[in-house]
Amino acid sequence: MSALALLGAVLVGCGGGTAVTATPTSGTTTRATGSASAAPGPATVRKAPPTMAPGPGGLTPVYTHRAKGREKVVALTFDADMTADQGPRAAAGERFDNPALIETLRRLGVDSTVFMTGRWAEEYPDQARSIGNDPRFEIANHSYSHYSFASPCYGLPTVPKKDMAADVRRAFDAFRKAGARNVVPYFRFPGGCYDDEALHALAPARVTAVQWDVVSGDAFAKDGDAVAQQVLDGVKPGSLVVMHCTRSAAPVTEQAIRRIVPELRARGYRFVKVSELMATP
Repeated sequence: MSALALLGAVLVGCGGGTAVTATPTSGTTTRATGSASAAPGPATVRKAPPTMAPGPGGLTPVYTHRAKGREKVVALTFDADMTADQGPRAAAGERFDNPALIETLRRLGVDSTVFMTGRWAEEYPDQARSIGNDPRFEIANHSYSHYSFASPCYGLPTVPKKDMAADVRRAFDAFRKAGARNVVPYFRFPGGCYDDEALHALAPARVTAVQWDVVSGDAFAKDGDAVAQQVLDGVKPGSLVVMHCTRSAAPVTEQAIRRIVPELRARGYRFVKVSELMATP
């Protein structure tokens, strides 16, 4: 089933020593050195997260789940959505964050990937920094604006093709400005909408697009048990689940997680980040 059809079912170093860190927009490594006065210490090495090779003609590659292997692993991913023009709604009190969900994931010990918009990171920089510096999580890119990269797409405004790579880079800049460090070179299309023109336009950003094979149905849902059941019914070894970290638009996600996690663990599943899921031996 296509990404559009799936989504349609629910809508959307410290100083001292030397550290090697991943460069979000390339997946390569860069070296950052502590101050000259710092005492030398052991090197801290952080592996660059796995990425996929470009597709035909240099198109941005798209990853949906681990297709091979029977290991019971599953990646829960959470879209932190906020469009560029929703500032007035946030100022009026609408909550696009969900700190209770993040704390529940921490309490339950669930590794996961948060696909964050740059606008969300600007609105909630303390939360972006907290998530992005917690080894339990990694932050991936969900665009800056949360505008669509193909049209039509559930009523979202559309990013001009010439601006798509810049929109993605602007989001990475917002994560960096917020102080988030665990940032990976993955991108999720707003609304799940894309076409070959978008994959071509996005190529200069040098990201791997990440979609999903299990739709949670949490967007605008009112029944947490129904969301949980939809996930439990859909998960298989290597699945990648799309959920949301946006309180106003997905109010029952935290409730669903409290059921999903223990039931999947009882089935023998282990929760991994997208970077681990993608690192198939």
